[in-house]
Amino acid sequence: QVQLVESGGGLVQAGGSLRLSCAASGRTFNMYTMGWFRQAPGKEREFVATITGSGSTYLADSVKGRFTISRDNDKNTVYLQMNSLKPEDTAVYYCATERVATYTILVVATQYSVWGQGTQVTVSS
Repeated sequence: QVQLVESGGGLVQAGGSLRLSCAASGRTFNMYTMGWFRQAPGKEREFVATITGSGSTYLADSVKGRFTISRDNDKNTVYLQMNSLKPEDTAVYYCATERVATYTILVVATQYSVWGQGTQVTVSS
């Protein structure tokens, strides 16, 4: 019983901000590596950001300087703060988790075994 639920997506104008949340339930996730991916229609799922159980973060080059990933272990929630949004950020955003060593950074979708349902982010120009 491992469940992830994303929320916070919506429609925003270019240059705006959104904060996505990924709430975990069913078991303890506070030491798991978590990741954010996105998928636009007709495209493969793309890595966005990851945070390890120890708190180390890594972001895709396309979002560095604009997005921030963080986690609140007490709330079993991972966040993706998205600033300076661009139309090319439009996609369904998914969170995912995998139980690995606390310092392990995962950037490939197939490395994650548990996924949320996704939340739509649409950025208008």
